[in-house]
Amino acid sequence: MEAISHAGTCLGILANDGILLAAEKRNTNKLLDEVFFSEKIYKLNNDIVCSVAGITSDANVLTNELRLIAQRYLLQYGEAIPCEQLVSWLCDVKQAYTQYGGKRPFGVSILYMGWDKYYGYQLYQSDPSGNYGGWKATCIGNNSAAAVSSLKQEYKEGETTLKDAMALAIKVLSKTLDMNKLTAEKGKFLFKSKLEQY
Repeated sequence: MEAISHAGTCLGILANDGILLAAEKRNTNKLLDEVFFSEKIYKLNNDIVCSVAGITSDANVLTNELRLIAQRYLLQYGEAIPCEQLVSWLCDVKQAYTQYGGKRPFGVSILYMGWDKYYGYQLYQSDPSGNYGGWKATCIGNNSAAAVSSLKQEYKEGETTLKDAMALAIKVLSKTLDMNKLTAEKGKFLFKSKLEQY
């Protein structure tokens, strides 16, 4: 949990016409080569994307597992996996690692944004324990408690469009990031709507 609280902020907002996922690109050391800087947002299939906060190596293992689960489902059933089913299957794997001796839990929280034909646009968050839940707006990573508090006050259910969600994300991130000014290099935004593909 300590690694997650020190990781770059990841923010998800569910809008009427899509979903917004924003992530802080955090470079903790000036000597770090930007070419080898790890990503914060991962594409899992055509309909599902995730953002991670925590131990990068654990995140890489889990995102590869998510892609495998999604591809196995597509091969077996001939259609894309429903978003919550993918989250649930990965959380079963994460939870198993909390039960057995000789294994440690994965030190990563994940935000999932996706679309399926059953429930439309969806936003989920999962913890290292394997617990997950659906959200209208949430945040993981550094200063997540302050960001969630801001989202509670500012988010308007049923009235939020993607444009409003982007403005809200910028407002929340500018309040919670450890810096004076939010720049394009510092943040990465990804959104999905009916008209636009990421």
